[in-house]
Amino acid sequence: MQNDSGEKFQQLVGLMARLRAVNGCPWDREQTFDTIKPYTLEETYEVLDAIDRREWNEVAEELGDLLLQVVFYAQMAEEQKLFAIGDSLDAINQKLVRRHPHVFGNESAESAGDVKRIWGEIKAAEKKEKGKEETSLLDSVPRAMPALVEAQQIASRAAGVGFDWENSEQVVDKLHEELAELAEARRHASQAELEDEIGDLLFVLVNLARFVKVDPEQALRRTNAKFRERFGYIERKLTERGKKLEDSNIAEMEELWQEAKR
Repeated sequence: MQNDSGEKFQQLVGLMARLRAVNGCPWDREQTFDTIKPYTLEETYEVLDAIDRREWNEVAEELGDLLLQVVFYAQMAEEQKLFAIGDSLDAINQKLVRRHPHVFGNESAESAGDVKRIWGEIKAAEKKEKGKEETSLLDSVPRAMPALVEAQQIASRAAGVGFDWENSEQVVDKLHEELAELAEARRHASQAELEDEIGDLLFVLVNLARFVKVDPEQALRRTNAKFRERFGYIERKLTERGKKLEDSNIAEMEELWQEAKR
């Protein structure tokens, strides 16, 4: 770690304060907590994209953009006398120490599973102490999450208390059951029922991914990237033939798709 990281962080805090000052940047000055939220989501996904591509210089740059979001929120909060960036740093430092008693205290943890159990127990105790004890196990999973991530989280929490299949074969059986129900729904069901069946199918796939220890979000991101690459190959080859996509047909595009796979 660079010795001047703290100084550089303070420089970023100062730059943000300057941008929000009376004679600062008009765009930065007019932003609010709500207007910045979409940028925070965008920057998060840009970090993930750079990691997927293993573009490490780009990862470093994107992490800087994400860090700017944190400093931006903290600056607006300080202006409204809600909290300061130091409060956020204190909160995370204290939380890391408090939730890792196997590192900073006398607890012991032999596996990642032990660590997750300890983390969960301490988190539940903290909520109870604050009077925010959850009435449901799933209350801690935000509904605002992307649906795939939400499914992953709630399935994991339910499994943690024993509400789960015994093995992956049972999940595969459930997958076939859901496929059969979808096939039946396609014959005569309403749009709402079809949506229900598709949702059930996706939820079972998320659970199957959990059993085989695959992150479904990352798996889908990889498939999306693969599709982009192969479809781009089709476009390039058609261009070489003096054609556009609309000039081609499914047989030609399928041939090029298989060529891209090879």
